[in-house]
Amino acid sequence: MKLINIFIIIIIFAGLIKGQNNKTYIYTPGQIKYYEDFTNFLDNNGEARLDVFIQVPFTEIQFVRSSDGYTSGYSVTVSIYKSDKKTLVIEKVWNEKIRIATFEGSSSKTNYNLSYRSFNLNPGKYFIKTTVTDSESQRESSSSNEVEVKDLSAKPSMSDIMLISKKTTVDNKDKVIPNVSGNISESEGKIKLYFEIYSDSLIQSNIEYDVLTNDRKLILEKSGEQLLNKGKTQIYFTISDTVLGIGHYFLEVKLRNDKESVIATTLKPFYSRWVGLPTSVENIDDAIAQLEYIANPEELDYMKAGKNEDEKTHRFLEFWKKKDPSPGNDENEVFEEYYRRVRFANEHFSHYSEGWKSDRGMVYIILGAPNNIDRHPFEYDSKPYVIWQYYELNKNFTFVDQTGFGDYRLLTPLYGDLFRYRY
Repeated sequence: MKLINIFIIIIIFAGLIKGQNNKTYIYTPGQIKYYEDFTNFLDNNGEARLDVFIQVPFTEIQFVRSSDGYTSGYSVTVSIYKSDKKTLVIEKVWNEKIRIATFEGSSSKTNYNLSYRSFNLNPGKYFIKTTVTDSESQRESSSSNEVEVKDLSAKPSMSDIMLISKKTTVDNKDKVIPNVSGNISESEGKIKLYFEIYSDSLIQSNIEYDVLTNDRKLILEKSGEQLLNKGKTQIYFTISDTVLGIGHYFLEVKLRNDKESVIATTLKPFYSRWVGLPTSVENIDDAIAQLEYIANPEELDYMKAGKNEDEKTHRFLEFWKKKDPSPGNDENEVFEEYYRRVRFANEHFSHYSEGWKSDRGMVYIILGAPNNIDRHPFEYDSKPYVIWQYYELNKNFTFVDQTGFGDYRLLTPLYGDLFRYRY
């Protein structure tokens, strides 16, 4: 049985409720990757409540040896401001402590810690900042989000959707682990979800479940009749036999009355992925194109020539399997590192084109982060420029902003042995 040290959310008929909205995946070298989710529900008093979930992978925090295994910890700060981003409404800070028996468990890519806090807020728009700080290393990451707390006073109304990672029943109580990351594995072929419907009377209704592409095209539809209780009705539903390509999708749930009119709706974004692909790979055509710095033209043409997305993905994975420096384990370190660099380049060097195509992106992806960056933004009688220094290569690379708009170009092109990806 896999070791997953998490906060188990117990949902009972009259009790606790958990869940949804936009997720953010944080990555910057030296910082902590974590997932977050924000979910609108009504509490037991009928007031609007926002649940904030924070999921931290074990691989992102530092464990230390203890007498009974390995321990780690981190703090979470959630600061909620009015939409002006200045007026603080409420702030909560809490600490998470983790104990795990084995080193393998502490370093497993599938293990994580999950926690949440609830906030009673008036309906409206808010600015929310979350911060996670590793207790041992003091590494820190933050994320900022604009979140709307829904007005669920009109009846009938629907809560947000919570994607479910796992659901079990113990002592006649439903125990649910939310899927905070919003990642749905293509191999499972199922989308499991939970939401609530609030009604002021007993109603016979129909619920429609639609899966939409990122540009809102309908690709799958399920529906079924549902008797709504007076008060709260909890809905668990599984959409089976889903065949989705890699990419972003939406799950839309519509509540229809006996005349088939839509009387309430809610929308949840999610991401479909293939097992074995890094979470940063979000589009197979883009991922293949981004291999320019490690694959030769023949390999690129072979992958691009796949007759459909599945065949392209299989060829893509075959390419990376040959590059795996440690085929005996589940990780492909070169694969992960390459697309980490691509993601970083896109986040930091995008200008007129995507960051991975820029000169700085090219050098960063091929050689990794420089040992030192010497910046010269305001030199007299010269254009802005930066110098990247790689001590182990005994090389410097100068990038000049010829236009004055941040479009830095490499002064001397890469050549020979340098024009090869280095792990």
